[in-house]
Formats: sequence, C-alpha cells, structure tokens
Amino acid sequence: MGFFCGCLLSYPIDWEIGCVFERKGDEMNRNVFLLAFCQAMMMCGASMMVTVSALIGNDLVTDKSYATLPIFFQFLLMMLTSIPASLLMAKWGRKRCFLAAALIGMLGGALALLSILNHSFVGFCVAAAMIGCFSGFGNYFRFAAADIVEMTLKSKAISYVMAGGVVAAFIGPNIANWSQHIFPAEPYAGGFLFLMTFFALMFMALLVTQLPSAVLASVELYKRPLKEIAMQPKFIVAVVCAMLGYSIMTFVMTATPLAMKHHSYGLKDISFVIQWHVLAMFLPSFFTGQLLDRFGVTKILFIGALFAAVCVALNLFGHSLWHFWVALMFLGVSWNFLFVGGTRLLTETYSEVEKAKAQACNDFLVFTLVSIASLSAGFLHHAVGWQPINFGVIPFIVIILLSLFWLRRVGDSPSSQESLRS
Repeated sequence: MGFFCGCLLSYPIDWEIGCVFERKGDEMNRNVFLLAFCQAMMMCGASMMVTVSALIGNDLVTDKSYATLPIFFQFLLMMLTSIPASLLMAKWGRKRCFLAAALIGMLGGALALLSILNHSFVGFCVAAAMIGCFSGFGNYFRFAAADIVEMTLKSKAISYVMAGGVVAAFIGPNIANWSQHIFPAEPYAGGFLFLMTFFALMFMALLVTQLPSAVLASVELYKRPLKEIAMQPKFIVAVVCAMLGYSIMTFVMTATPLAMKHHSYGLKDISFVIQWHVLAMFLPSFFTGQLLDRFGVTKILFIGALFAAVCVALNLFGHSLWHFWVALMFLGVSWNFLFVGGTRLLTETYSEVEKAKAQACNDFLVFTLVSIASLSAGFLHHAVGWQPINFGVIPFIVIILLSLFWLRRVGDSPSSQESLRS
C-alpha cells in the first residue's frame, strides 16, 4: 500500500480526468461540489469515530483512563501530517496527495476492523493513527476549494465544502446502530466496513475532480518569511479562533459519550446527541459564507465564541438528555463559525506562493492543540468528572474574545494586502 501511494505521488502522468473546468470563475464550478462530497465522506467517518472510538477503547483497555487514547492518536497523526501534507501538495499537487491519503484511510479502516475482532487495543490505536494521517490531508479540502474560485467567492466555497458534513450528521453517528448486528459478538466492528466504503467513494470522486497542478514558486515572486506572515494580526487571530474553537469542540465532544454513559444513557441516546451535534456543525455552512460577507468575519467569530459559552452553561446546569442535546448543538454551531470564519480570515493573510507554508503552519497549530484536547478529555473525565471539563474551556473562550477585541483595535498589517497583490 505504501509503495502504491508513493507511485501516485511520483508517477509522471496527468491524473486530471473528465471535463476541463476553469480554475477561476464567477460561479461555483463542479469541482467545489465534488470536494464537498469528499468532505462529507470524510466527516461520516470522523463522526462515526467520535461516536464509538472512546467506547471501543473503553472495552479494549483495562485502565479506563486510556479510553480516549485511540482518538488522541488520530488527532496526533492529523497534526503531525498537516505540515508534510501541505508541502507535498505544493510539490506534487493536491489531487495526487488526496488520492494517496484516501488509500491510507482505507487501510486504516481495515486494520481497525481486524483489531476489534481480535481485541487488540494497540492495533486499534495504530488504525486510528492511520485514519488521522488521512485527515491531515483531507483537512485541506477547504483550502483546495478556496484555490479554485475568485477572492469574492472564497467564503462561499469554503462554506459549501464544509456543508458537505451535513450528510455526516445523518449517516456517521447512526452507523454504530445500523451495523451492530454485522458482527454480533463485536457490535462496534461492522461500522468500519462502512468506513472503508466511504474512503473508496471518496477515491472515485477525487479521480474526476479537476484541481490546479502544482505550481513551484518562482524566485522572482515576492515571498515573505513565515515569521513575517505569522506576525500579522489577522493571521494570529485566525489561528487563535480556529485552534481554540476546534479544541473546545473536541474536548467537550470527546468527553460527552463518556459522560452520557456515566449517567446510564445507551448507544442510541449517545448516537442521537452526536448526530445533532454533527448536524449543527455543518448545517450552518449553507449560509455561513453569506453571513461572513454581510456582517464581517470578526462579528461571526464573536458569535461563535458566545455560542461556546452557552454550551458550557447548559452542561453545567444539568445532565438530562435535553441538556446534552442542546448543549452540543450550540457547540456545533460555535465550531462552524470559529473554524470557517478562521479559515476565511486566514486566506486574507498570504499570497499564492506563500499559501503552502501559511496553511501548514495554521493546521499544525490547530491540530496540535486538538490532539492534546482529545487525549486530556478522557483522563480528566476519569479523574475529575464532567463539570470540571466544562469549567476548563472557559479560559479558552475568554482568549478568543480578547483576541477579537485586539484585532479590532490594531487593525490589519499594512503589508499583507500589498503581498497578496504580488
């Protein structure tokens, strides 16, 4: 499999199949919607992993504080892959890298299935890591969409791709229920047959997707050092909002199935809550782009932070099914506004030749903290319980709000827009 992935990256043939589409245009082209389909397949698998990963870990490991270790490895490899993924895409093109990553994901799904059937916690952790490796590439679907439209359509393109996750809300969390009887002795194993199918469908969609070829930056073009790009106020706030918003969501979401199980809720109720959470994550994407264009990025980011605060308040006031359900819906919308808004803000901070290192830096920082959040959720829930977990995210919400006030005060770096015109 590794050899075949390498061939995809190095074999000097044109993988662009199908009709030729313009890279830039006045309307959304078909490639944006193909990327949205790929995002949907990726998020179906991700939401399934969120629903069952901690529960599988809880069954496979003796020390229950390690129940979220598989999802930690998933986010850890996502983080470690983020920089190499961006640099490889700059060299070989996004399409070849996406195809190779989909094959890695399929192999990870197969290993997860075998590990559950053979009661191997280590094997399941490795499988989760391989799925995370794919995600390190797949998270660039949103940037790929922004690359193929005009500047005025970037918000909508990013939103449309993220809206592909709406499919995941109806499919992902329910896979655990639908597949319980495929392997009667291991009710969580059957879901990974679906996961491999998602990767296969994604692979086929990518084959007919038109994406720009890799463009190596000319030495004559103006390129700033990464430090100069990263010191722009907009870049800092974009990273802070995406990084902390995603980490808050991961921290609370990862602990929620454990908290619900602690309060004697079954898999059906857990799947119900996660389903509505995932729906709330992605349904707003149908209009987030318009909101960003109409009201401005900073206002939407501010609302996203407030919604995270509402989630925390609901979790602290009760543990009925209603509390879990509504709180995670607010958490989902919060993530959408902070992550899509942060992504849109980031695209204003770099030029075409700077995008690989700027995007790599952003995703590395985002998923470093996300991986820490996913691991600490299980340990902290086991050690201190549900309420301290929610108190723990309040400082992150405050930092987001302070960063937005700071951006409004200092404004944008005068050099960034000049660079973007280069």
